[in-house]
Amino acid sequence: MVSKLTTTNHCSDIVGLKYVYPVISRRMGGLSVGINFNPNNACNWRCIYCQVPDLKIGAAPDMDYKLLEDELSFFLDDVLNGDFYERFQVDEDKRVIKDIAIAGNGEPTSLKDFARAVELIGKIATEAGVFPQSNYVLITNGSLVHQTKVQAGLKILQSYGGEVWFKLDSATEEGRALINNTAQSCKASMKNLMLSARLCKTKLQTCLVDYNRQGFSDKEKQAYLDLLKRIKERGCDLQRVMLYTLARPSLQPEAILLAPLSTEILNAFADDIRHLGFEVTVSV
Repeated sequence: MVSKLTTTNHCSDIVGLKYVYPVISRRMGGLSVGINFNPNNACNWRCIYCQVPDLKIGAAPDMDYKLLEDELSFFLDDVLNGDFYERFQVDEDKRVIKDIAIAGNGEPTSLKDFARAVELIGKIATEAGVFPQSNYVLITNGSLVHQTKVQAGLKILQSYGGEVWFKLDSATEEGRALINNTAQSCKASMKNLMLSARLCKTKLQTCLVDYNRQGFSDKEKQAYLDLLKRIKERGCDLQRVMLYTLARPSLQPEAILLAPLSTEILNAFADDIRHLGFEVTVSV
Protein backbone atom coordinates (compact mmCIF):
# COMPACT_ATOMS: atom_id res chain seq x y z
CA MET A 1 0.00 0.00 0.00
CA VAL A 2 1.37 3.42 -0.98
CA SER A 3 1.75 5.91 1.88
CA LYS A 4 0.23 9.34 1.73
CA LEU A 5 3.03 11.88 1.34
CA THR A 6 2.72 14.59 3.99
CA THR A 7 4.91 17.12 5.80
CA THR A 8 5.49 14.57 8.58
CA ASN A 9 6.42 11.65 6.33
CA HIS A 10 10.06 12.16 5.28
CA CYS A 11 11.06 8.53 4.67
CA SER A 12 14.02 8.68 2.27
CA ASP A 13 13.21 5.33 0.61
CA ILE A 14 9.49 5.88 0.09
CA VAL A 15 9.84 5.65 -3.72
CA GLY A 16 12.44 2.88 -3.63
CA LEU A 17 15.33 4.90 -5.06
CA LYS A 18 18.85 5.17 -3.68
CA TYR A 19 19.56 8.88 -4.16
CA VAL A 20 16.22 10.56 -4.88
CA TYR A 21 13.27 10.94 -2.52
CA PRO A 22 10.20 13.21 -2.28
CA VAL A 23 9.32 15.49 0.64
CA ILE A 24 6.29 17.69 1.13
CA SER A 25 8.10 20.64 2.65
CA ARG A 26 6.37 22.67 5.36
CA ARG A 27 8.80 25.53 4.74
CA MET A 28 8.38 25.55 0.96
CA GLY A 29 4.69 24.62 0.73
CA GLY A 30 4.99 21.99 -1.96
CA LEU A 31 7.10 19.14 -3.29
CA SER A 32 10.79 19.17 -2.49
CA VAL A 33 12.82 16.66 -4.49
CA GLY A 34 15.47 15.47 -2.07
CA ILE A 35 18.86 14.20 -3.19
CA ASN A 36 20.61 11.97 -0.66
CA PHE A 37 24.41 11.99 -1.00
CA ASN A 38 24.70 9.97 2.24
CA PRO A 39 22.79 6.67 1.84
CA ASN A 40 25.26 5.22 4.37
CA ASN A 41 23.69 7.43 7.11
CA ALA A 42 27.07 9.01 7.81
CA CYS A 43 27.66 12.59 8.91
CA ASN A 44 30.54 14.53 10.43
CA TRP A 45 28.12 15.94 13.06
CA ARG A 46 25.53 14.19 15.22
CA CYS A 47 22.71 16.63 15.90
CA ILE A 48 20.59 15.39 18.79
CA TYR A 49 17.34 16.20 16.95
CA CYS A 50 18.35 14.24 13.82
CA GLN A 51 15.73 11.87 12.38
CA VAL A 52 18.22 9.66 10.53
CA PRO A 53 18.20 6.09 11.87
CA ASP A 54 21.49 4.41 12.82
CA LEU A 55 23.38 7.66 12.29
CA LYS A 56 27.15 7.26 12.35
CA ILE A 57 30.15 9.55 12.13
CA GLY A 58 31.67 9.56 8.68
CA ALA A 59 31.53 10.96 5.14
CA ALA A 60 29.45 10.40 2.03
CA PRO A 61 30.45 7.26 0.11
CA ASP A 62 31.55 7.26 -3.52
CA MET A 63 28.61 8.07 -5.78
CA ASP A 64 27.27 6.11 -8.73
CA TYR A 65 26.75 9.10 -11.04
CA LYS A 66 24.99 7.08 -13.73
CA LEU A 67 22.49 5.81 -11.16
CA LEU A 68 21.93 9.36 -9.88
CA GLU A 69 21.28 10.55 -13.43
CA ASP A 70 18.88 7.69 -14.16
CA GLU A 71 16.97 8.06 -10.88
CA LEU A 72 16.55 11.83 -11.09
CA SER A 73 15.51 11.75 -14.75
CA PHE A 74 13.01 8.96 -14.01
CA PHE A 75 11.59 10.66 -10.94
CA LEU A 76 11.17 14.09 -12.52
CA ASP A 77 9.41 12.51 -15.51
CA ASP A 78 7.09 10.64 -13.13
CA VAL A 79 6.19 13.86 -11.30
CA LEU A 80 5.82 16.01 -14.42
CA ASN A 81 4.20 13.50 -16.75
CA GLY A 82 3.08 10.54 -14.66
CA ASP A 83 0.65 9.87 -11.82
CA PHE A 84 3.04 10.47 -8.92
CA TYR A 85 0.80 12.97 -7.13
CA GLU A 86 -2.20 10.64 -7.37
CA ARG A 87 -0.30 7.55 -6.18
CA PHE A 88 1.01 9.34 -3.11
CA GLN A 89 -2.23 11.23 -2.43
CA VAL A 90 -0.52 14.62 -2.43
CA ASP A 91 -2.88 17.46 -1.56
CA GLU A 92 -3.93 19.50 -4.59
CA ASP A 93 -2.36 22.73 -3.33
CA LYS A 94 1.03 20.99 -2.86
CA ARG A 95 1.32 19.59 -6.39
CA VAL A 96 4.21 21.73 -7.56
CA ILE A 97 7.98 21.18 -7.48
CA LYS A 98 9.20 23.91 -5.18
CA ASP A 99 12.84 22.88 -5.16
CA ILE A 100 15.46 20.24 -5.65
CA ALA A 101 17.33 19.99 -2.36
CA ILE A 102 20.68 18.34 -1.78
CA ALA A 103 20.23 17.14 1.78
CA GLY A 104 19.66 13.54 2.83
CA ASN A 105 21.07 11.41 5.63
CA GLY A 106 24.34 13.18 6.37
CA GLU A 107 26.54 16.10 5.40
CA PRO A 108 26.38 16.26 1.56
CA THR A 109 29.47 18.42 1.09
CA SER A 110 31.57 15.51 2.38
CA LEU A 111 31.07 13.83 -1.03
CA LYS A 112 34.46 13.40 -2.70
CA ASP A 113 33.48 14.96 -6.05
CA PHE A 114 30.84 17.33 -4.70
CA ALA A 115 31.02 19.83 -7.57
CA ARG A 116 30.44 17.09 -10.19
CA ALA A 117 27.24 16.03 -8.47
CA VAL A 118 25.97 19.61 -8.16
CA GLU A 119 26.57 20.15 -11.88
CA LEU A 120 24.88 16.88 -12.89
CA ILE A 121 21.73 17.66 -10.90
CA GLY A 122 21.59 21.16 -12.33
CA LYS A 123 21.93 19.88 -15.89
CA ILE A 124 19.21 17.21 -15.53
CA ALA A 125 16.75 19.57 -13.84
CA THR A 126 17.31 22.24 -16.46
CA GLU A 127 16.77 19.81 -19.33
CA ALA A 128 13.56 18.58 -17.66
CA GLY A 129 12.27 22.16 -17.43
CA VAL A 130 12.32 22.20 -13.61
CA PHE A 131 15.01 24.89 -13.43
CA PRO A 132 14.94 27.86 -13.35
CA GLN A 133 11.29 27.90 -12.20
CA SER A 134 12.07 25.80 -9.12
CA ASN A 135 14.76 26.50 -6.54
CA TYR A 136 18.05 24.63 -6.24
CA VAL A 137 19.01 24.23 -2.58
CA LEU A 138 21.96 22.84 -0.65
CA ILE A 139 21.16 22.05 2.99
CA THR A 140 24.44 21.87 4.90
CA ASN A 141 25.99 22.28 8.31
CA GLY A 142 28.57 24.48 6.60
CA SER A 143 31.50 22.81 8.32
CA LEU A 144 33.40 22.06 5.10
CA VAL A 145 32.89 25.29 3.15
CA HIS A 146 36.58 26.15 3.63
CA GLN A 147 37.48 23.21 1.34
CA THR A 148 38.25 23.98 -2.31
CA LYS A 149 36.00 21.18 -3.63
CA VAL A 150 33.03 22.55 -1.70
CA GLN A 151 33.64 26.10 -2.90
CA ALA A 152 33.72 24.82 -6.49
CA GLY A 153 30.31 23.25 -5.90
CA LEU A 154 28.89 26.44 -4.43
CA LYS A 155 29.98 28.38 -7.50
CA ILE A 156 28.15 25.88 -9.72
CA LEU A 157 25.10 26.08 -7.46
CA GLN A 158 25.17 29.85 -7.85
CA SER A 159 25.35 29.51 -11.65
CA TYR A 160 22.00 27.67 -11.53
CA GLY A 161 20.48 30.37 -9.34
CA GLY A 162 20.70 28.12 -6.30
CA GLU A 163 21.06 28.86 -2.61
CA VAL A 164 22.72 27.47 0.51
CA TRP A 165 20.82 26.75 3.70
CA PHE A 166 23.59 27.00 6.28
CA LYS A 167 22.99 25.43 9.70
CA LEU A 168 23.58 27.44 12.88
CA ASP A 169 21.71 26.02 15.86
CA SER A 170 23.83 27.68 18.55
CA ALA A 171 26.37 30.49 18.75
CA THR A 172 28.06 29.19 21.91
CA GLU A 173 30.72 26.49 22.07
CA GLU A 174 28.73 24.69 24.76
CA GLY A 175 25.55 24.79 22.72
CA ARG A 176 27.22 23.50 19.57
CA ALA A 177 28.83 20.63 21.50
CA LEU A 178 25.47 19.72 23.05
CA ILE A 179 23.12 20.17 20.07
CA ASN A 180 25.39 19.31 17.15
CA ASN A 181 28.12 17.21 18.80
CA THR A 182 30.76 19.19 16.94
CA ALA A 183 34.08 20.58 18.08
CA GLN A 184 34.18 23.14 15.27
CA SER A 185 34.31 26.57 16.85
CA CYS A 186 31.79 29.36 16.38
CA LYS A 187 34.61 31.43 14.89
CA ALA A 188 35.29 28.80 12.21
CA SER A 189 31.58 28.42 11.49
CA MET A 190 31.13 32.19 11.14
CA LYS A 191 34.11 32.35 8.75
CA ASN A 192 32.58 29.59 6.61
CA LEU A 193 29.20 31.33 6.69
CA MET A 194 30.69 34.54 5.35
CA LEU A 195 32.60 32.61 2.68
CA SER A 196 29.42 30.80 1.64
CA ALA A 197 27.54 34.09 1.34
CA ARG A 198 30.25 35.46 -0.97
CA LEU A 199 30.08 32.44 -3.27
CA CYS A 200 26.33 31.78 -3.39
CA LYS A 201 23.06 33.14 -2.04
CA THR A 202 22.99 31.93 1.56
CA LYS A 203 20.28 31.62 4.20
CA LEU A 204 20.78 30.68 7.82
CA GLN A 205 18.70 27.79 9.17
CA THR A 206 18.35 27.35 12.92
CA CYS A 207 16.60 24.56 14.77
CA LEU A 208 15.70 25.65 18.29
CA VAL A 209 14.74 22.92 20.74
CA ASP A 210 13.90 22.64 24.41
CA TYR A 211 16.57 20.36 25.88
CA ASN A 212 15.83 18.80 29.25
CA ARG A 213 13.19 21.45 30.02
CA GLN A 214 15.77 24.24 29.97
CA GLY A 215 13.94 26.28 27.35
CA PHE A 216 15.77 28.90 25.30
CA SER A 217 18.28 30.56 27.60
CA ASP A 218 19.17 34.25 27.60
CA LYS A 219 22.81 33.25 27.09
CA GLU A 220 22.03 31.32 23.89
CA LYS A 221 19.73 34.04 22.63
CA GLN A 222 22.24 36.85 23.18
CA ALA A 223 25.16 34.91 21.69
CA TYR A 224 23.15 34.27 18.52
CA LEU A 225 22.14 37.93 18.20
CA ASP A 226 25.73 39.03 18.81
CA LEU A 227 26.97 36.74 16.04
CA LEU A 228 24.43 38.21 13.63
CA LYS A 229 25.56 41.70 14.58
CA ARG A 230 29.18 40.78 13.86
CA ILE A 231 28.52 39.31 10.43
CA LYS A 232 26.38 42.30 9.52
CA GLU A 233 29.18 44.67 10.55
CA ARG A 234 31.55 42.68 8.32
CA GLY A 235 29.28 43.05 5.31
CA CYS A 236 27.97 39.49 5.09
CA ASP A 237 25.09 39.41 2.60
CA LEU A 238 22.88 36.96 4.46
CA GLN A 239 19.58 36.55 2.60
CA ARG A 240 17.36 35.30 5.42
CA VAL A 241 17.23 33.62 8.83
CA MET A 242 14.94 30.58 8.96
CA LEU A 243 13.86 29.53 12.44
CA TYR A 244 12.15 26.23 13.12
CA THR A 245 11.68 23.65 15.86
CA LEU A 246 10.97 19.94 16.16
CA ALA A 247 8.24 18.60 13.86
CA ARG A 248 9.06 14.88 14.00
CA PRO A 249 10.63 12.69 16.73
CA SER A 250 14.41 12.51 16.96
CA LEU A 251 16.00 9.10 16.43
CA GLN A 252 19.01 9.93 18.59
CA PRO A 253 19.61 8.75 22.19
CA GLU A 254 18.70 12.21 23.54
CA ALA A 255 15.21 12.10 22.01
CA ILE A 256 13.47 11.67 25.35
CA LEU A 257 15.01 14.95 26.54
CA LEU A 258 13.83 17.00 23.57
CA ALA A 259 10.68 19.03 23.06
CA PRO A 260 9.70 21.72 20.54
CA LEU A 261 9.82 25.35 21.56
CA SER A 262 6.56 27.26 21.52
CA THR A 263 5.45 29.41 18.63
CA GLU A 264 5.47 32.40 20.98
CA ILE A 265 9.17 31.94 21.79
CA LEU A 266 10.10 31.49 18.13
CA ASN A 267 8.12 34.55 17.03
CA ALA A 268 9.57 36.73 19.79
CA PHE A 269 13.10 35.70 18.82
CA ALA A 270 12.29 36.34 15.17
CA ASP A 271 11.30 39.90 16.08
CA ASP A 272 14.63 40.39 17.87
CA ILE A 273 16.45 39.28 14.74
CA ARG A 274 14.33 41.54 12.52
CA HIS A 275 15.35 44.49 14.68
CA LEU A 276 18.91 43.79 13.53
CA GLY A 277 17.83 44.25 9.92
CA PHE A 278 17.45 40.62 8.80
CA GLU A 279 14.53 38.97 7.06
CA VAL A 280 13.19 36.09 9.17
CA THR A 281 10.77 33.20 8.62
CA VAL A 282 9.37 30.90 11.29
CA SER A 283 8.24 27.30 10.68
CA VAL A 284 6.42 25.27 13.33
